[in-house]
Amino acid sequence: MKRLHLLLAAGLVILLLLPLFLDNYALGIFVMIFYWAYVGQSWNVLTGYTGHISLGHALYIGIGAYATTYLAQTFGLTPWIGMFIGGIMAVGIALFLGLLGFRFGLRGVYFVILTIAFAEITRLAVSHIEALGSFTGIFLDFDPSFYNFQFRGNVPYYYIALGYMVASLAAVRLIETSKLGRFIVAIREDEEAAQSLGVNTFKYNMMAIAISAFMTSLAGAFYANYIFYLHPNTLFGMSTSIELILRPIVGGLGTLFGPVVGSFILTPLSEISRAYFAKGGLEGLHLVLYGLLAILVVLFMPKGIIVYVKRILRPILQF
Repeated sequence: MKRLHLLLAAGLVILLLLPLFLDNYALGIFVMIFYWAYVGQSWNVLTGYTGHISLGHALYIGIGAYATTYLAQTFGLTPWIGMFIGGIMAVGIALFLGLLGFRFGLRGVYFVILTIAFAEITRLAVSHIEALGSFTGIFLDFDPSFYNFQFRGNVPYYYIALGYMVASLAAVRLIETSKLGRFIVAIREDEEAAQSLGVNTFKYNMMAIAISAFMTSLAGAFYANYIFYLHPNTLFGMSTSIELILRPIVGGLGTLFGPVVGSFILTPLSEISRAYFAKGGLEGLHLVLYGLLAILVVLFMPKGIIVYVKRILRPILQF
């Protein structure tokens, strides 16, 4: 365990020093690696640990992005505070969704449909609200300052995104070692058996979806002030939900480092293939490419690539 901690500390030091050696484009790729690792970890809290599959998790990214942007543009509220208001809004919607899903015992495809429906209804609603940009979306004014959560170049975003990822790892590790973590894993393995042993499955399912939604919405605030453009089809769309679930699936669902491993593999592939296919007018084909990769991983490495990473590192950790 001590060697593992040393290895993680060394990895963190390397990541902290990387901006000294990388250009702005390479830093941008790392920003997205950290971002998707964080978002994947947020989804992992719900699906990886409770077993409830959500294919509408883009809903919470959109809520965080739109809430933060609206509060900043309308009331001048700094996104550093607005993101937490957006997080509370996301939790409210997640609890309502959970009330419908968990109270009536929806699992499997029925819960999946419920999450997709919530995301799609929200997408359509936002598309018809003029104050939120309607179908044309919202362009954010570029006014770089710490207060506005806007910066020149990718270095500040790099460290913020790295902080997001590290914080998510710490939060999920805390969950894993807590009573909440033990109970939600029991729910994943056999919810009826957990109930028979006295576990309040409704309570812990609701806690898991609330934590997951809150974490995911914070990513939306980052996205808004990094991309500077919000569109309902992008933020609430199925493609975003698919992107965020692929990282933990490929890396290792229900594991602490699975979303990170998946993001370090898929995100560079996504960014490079996106640029390559866009030149030939084949936008979106990159999703097909690493969707196929995800299928191959599920078929031949159902526990994720993290299993093989552990095998590679085992001799080092046991040396």
